[in-house]
Amino acid sequence: MAEDRMIQKLKTVYDRYEALSADLMKPEVISDSALFAKTAKEQSDCEEPAAKYAEYVEVERQMSDAEAAAKSETDPDMKALLEDEVQVCKKKLSDLREEIKILLLPKDKNDDRDCIMEIRGGAGGDEAALFAYDLYRMYINYCERHRLKIEDVDKNETELGGIKEVVVSIQGRNAYKQLKFESGVHRVQRVPETESQGRIHTSTVTVAVLPEAEDVDVDIKDEDIRVDVFRSSGAGGQKVNKTETAIRITHFPTGIVVTCQDERSQLKNKEKAFKVLRTRLYDYYSSQSQSAYDEHRKSLVGRGDRSERIRTYNFPQGRVTDHRIGLSLYDIDSFMMGDLDEMIEALTIADREAKLMGEDLDS
Repeated sequence: MAEDRMIQKLKTVYDRYEALSADLMKPEVISDSALFAKTAKEQSDCEEPAAKYAEYVEVERQMSDAEAAAKSETDPDMKALLEDEVQVCKKKLSDLREEIKILLLPKDKNDDRDCIMEIRGGAGGDEAALFAYDLYRMYINYCERHRLKIEDVDKNETELGGIKEVVVSIQGRNAYKQLKFESGVHRVQRVPETESQGRIHTSTVTVAVLPEAEDVDVDIKDEDIRVDVFRSSGAGGQKVNKTETAIRITHFPTGIVVTCQDERSQLKNKEKAFKVLRTRLYDYYSSQSQSAYDEHRKSLVGRGDRSERIRTYNFPQGRVTDHRIGLSLYDIDSFMMGDLDEMIEALTIADREAKLMGEDLDS
């Protein structure tokens, strides 16, 4: 039966957890900091399903004892109590099986990573750039609420106070897991401040969220890149730095170009630029091919057309609608202040349910 195989899978995780716990006590593991950290990380990943397996086995034991006692019990009242206990245990086991299904779903290997977020104005000109700035502020507020550290890597501002493009680094516990569903085309419907006749305009902004690569994930060869330095500039080309501190890195094999001019230090800009380059290359090479990479990027942000959207922000109606799950929230002001929790939780649940529908526990 499928349920038997599911419990057997959980037992395998439990056995692995016990083995890892024993390994962590071995002198050769304790003395090797890298091995100890790796072992501790795997043990931590196994801890919750191992505990759930132990709980499942204990409830099964309680039910078995109650069933055996009920069969031999002659007192009607005591027999009824024992039969009630059996039913309670059966209900607990049923609930535990549902929890176990979720625990056994394949984990996204990138969930616990930091991430790089790219926000770009799409269709709509100045209004799209202004809304890009609004989304940028929204994500800053969200990160502050959740104690995530957010840093600018590169920002291209407009004279009206909008953003043509901004790239930020987001660091903290499960940063990518929390924000990965934000990738896509965000459509806004509102009356722009520059609109004198009160007409509603529709504009778009694209958002891409990429798991941050580590040094070991990508090998960047010196001969494959060119590093240029130039002066940082602000909106309208205004010079904001008299020294050459901005960095542009070009990766020849892929054609990927990364710029960073947020810091006044050339060294810090270079560090940030390489962080973004590693992340984009990790994304690129994970796709295995240029065509797959192009298709992946298209799936993340589309073309920025008004007809493409994962979410609509309708200001006249005070409504935010996520079209992937059909959820509408009617407090757009709070949402734009970074209160995204209800939406992100709903997207996480929908993703989990989709995986449950398609997951084969035999695999």
